[in-house]
Amino acid sequence: MKRTIKKVAVLGSGVMGSRIACHFAGIGVQVLLLDIVPKDVAADAKPAARNKIVNDALTAAIKSNPSPVYTKGVIKRITTGNFDDNMKDIAACDWIIEVVIEKLDIKQKIYEQVEKYRKPGTLITSNTSGIPINILSQGRSEDFKKNFCGTHFFNPPRYLRLLEIIPTKDTDPEVVDFLMHYGDLYLGKTTVLAKDTPAFIANRIGVFGIMAIFNSMQKLGLGVDEIDALTGPIIGRPKSATFRTADVVGIDTLVKVAKGVAENCPNDEAKNIFTIPEWLDKMIANNWLGDKTGQGFFKKTKGAGGEKEILTLNLQTMEYAPRIKPKFATLETAKPIEDLKTRLKALTAGQDKAGEFYRHFHYALFSYISHRIPEISDEIYRVDDAMMAGFGWEIGAFESWDTLGVTKNVETMKAAGYTVAPWVEEMLAAGNKSFYKVENGKRLYYDVASKSYKPTPGGDAFIILNNYKEKIVWKNGNAALYDIGDDVAALQWNTKMNSIGSEVLEAMNKSITTAEEKFKGLVIANDGANFSAGANVGMIFMFAIEQEYDELDMAIRMFQNSMMRVRYSSIPVVIAPHGLTLGGGCEMNLHADKICAAAETYIGLVELGVGLIPGGGGTKEFVLRASDDMHEDEPETITLKSRFFNIATAKVATSGFEAYELGIMRKGHDEVVVNQGRRIAEAKRSVIELYESGYTMPVQRTDIKVLGRSALGALLAGINGMWRGNYATDHDALVARKLAYVMCGGDLSEQSLVSEQYLLDLEREAFLSLCGERKTLERIQSVLKSGKPLRN
Repeated sequence: MKRTIKKVAVLGSGVMGSRIACHFAGIGVQVLLLDIVPKDVAADAKPAARNKIVNDALTAAIKSNPSPVYTKGVIKRITTGNFDDNMKDIAACDWIIEVVIEKLDIKQKIYEQVEKYRKPGTLITSNTSGIPINILSQGRSEDFKKNFCGTHFFNPPRYLRLLEIIPTKDTDPEVVDFLMHYGDLYLGKTTVLAKDTPAFIANRIGVFGIMAIFNSMQKLGLGVDEIDALTGPIIGRPKSATFRTADVVGIDTLVKVAKGVAENCPNDEAKNIFTIPEWLDKMIANNWLGDKTGQGFFKKTKGAGGEKEILTLNLQTMEYAPRIKPKFATLETAKPIEDLKTRLKALTAGQDKAGEFYRHFHYALFSYISHRIPEISDEIYRVDDAMMAGFGWEIGAFESWDTLGVTKNVETMKAAGYTVAPWVEEMLAAGNKSFYKVENGKRLYYDVASKSYKPTPGGDAFIILNNYKEKIVWKNGNAALYDIGDDVAALQWNTKMNSIGSEVLEAMNKSITTAEEKFKGLVIANDGANFSAGANVGMIFMFAIEQEYDELDMAIRMFQNSMMRVRYSSIPVVIAPHGLTLGGGCEMNLHADKICAAAETYIGLVELGVGLIPGGGGTKEFVLRASDDMHEDEPETITLKSRFFNIATAKVATSGFEAYELGIMRKGHDEVVVNQGRRIAEAKRSVIELYESGYTMPVQRTDIKVLGRSALGALLAGINGMWRGNYATDHDALVARKLAYVMCGGDLSEQSLVSEQYLLDLEREAFLSLCGERKTLERIQSVLKSGKPLRN
């Protein structure tokens, strides 16, 4: 049957339910959010009283940080109600998601009510993580069973990309296919088909990893702070590492999953690892469950001077003490290594306690994942996808094994007393030395059942530029231009935080020239954690501190000219940003023919934070767009003021959707791609569409209306008000005045039409003058040293 999802019912408004509702509302779906009626509320009480639980839960979700919605306006798509009065309303819903408490009898009562009102054929899924899916559907009608499935979202649903799909033996295959596709394309999820086994895929592997770390730390005599230093970003894992993650998730939740595996997986060869340590039992008894109870492995307190202090639990004494900064020779050696895979090799080769920990950590993980095939998944890539999307790993477990060498590690694992599943040894004996390989830009995985390599599904929709290393057209020390097929080229660079310096600008200009000669168009994107944190401020600081103003002027001109090259080329240039897209990275996007942004794109012009104004065409572009948006029926200064204050307050869009509201992305022109993995493929498709529609190079603008003194006075008055109210420092006000001068086209006596170059010259002059200010240099130095802005 053909399915469309126009309205979703979410049954249960707890932490997960309310946030799942917010995520659906964020992608444009109408949501009915229901929960129980508070005790002792009369049947004839007003809806506000009967819906207090659901309304309070939704309010708390909306106020939470990070926000569960892309923009605040989507909340109007959520209607609240209660199970007693509003269950009948599910008849108008296309998908019913149950997210009530993890108790079988309560869920079954909910399903009895659902059966009374749901239309035949309506999807019904459960977000359970602790009850087998096949048990939940027992006793239900044939139509219910056919359309029933597990859909396990991870919290917070907006940010964690994993959605595990768990069918029962009765689930219609069409339902599974639909959920896999819908979750990927519309919800922006990495949809992973999982078997109905305890903890499914991600939690089974993830909780094993945490319990194995607990086991190793006791053997090696390591503490909480040491483990978190060893298991965070240094190995491509989130900053929360091990113990901070446990505090966030909830220590009771961790223990529940571990006990569930130990009790329900009698044939798990590593089930002893899931035995709860004595100190963990004590934490549960003390109600030290992490963030939800105010203390867990960490505890926030106030120091003697009233400042906030974080204490760490000593697992031997069960007392809290100030945090320590661990020092390991292996860590110091590996930290400067930018490439994760190279860094992992250095870490596991360490000869100190850290190196020993890393070897045993990986041996245990590799052994465990090998034995979980085919128990929890028939395909290895699903395991890696689940861990990256659900636990935030940069690379999956099997890919890590490839990185460290499969053959080499099998030998050393055996010597250290670890076993590997027979299929791994069969794979190696057949001459297959890795779990993954890349051919013609396509990633292949080793399929255990057929004993051969198969393409990873979704290869066309998910373009990974690092898979095109055999298709490099041109490169320099920091960047590469790839042929990604269909006569489309793609530029990627790899610098610290993907900052933009001279080599990146050289690559950009070379890529556009090459694309004009040989391709239909150019995509600019990357596979890194962020698109770009902006221009290389270290270079700006060096020129400024040495008063090399001619060099600095030349560098700014080069940046401006490169941005204009993006706009004025004979081929379409489409940019696919994601993550942090700040300063110069934002300016590049402002000049693209089209933006295909990931929903999780945090984009804005933030130069005011370091005492500068946007100097790479960003200020010019905001003036140009303000000019185009001016209407006769409203004061002309309104649209200019709005854009001025977005720059003056260094406002950053918290999502691709919010970038429309800030005037960075253009409605009806630029595009938000909810699934981050699809953005490069969408950008490629857009290049082809623009080319085939008869793309011609735009003509530089000479008709930009600037308002001169009539607007400058209003902006200066606003700046003065901010300064007098102590919302802006003296230096903030100085920088803002220079910004206002540029955005008004200078001290003109009347409104005028000017060219882009006129505005670029004003922008550059203001930027240069600010580079000579001591307080600007102090701000830049603070960012370079600590990564934190300075208010001076």
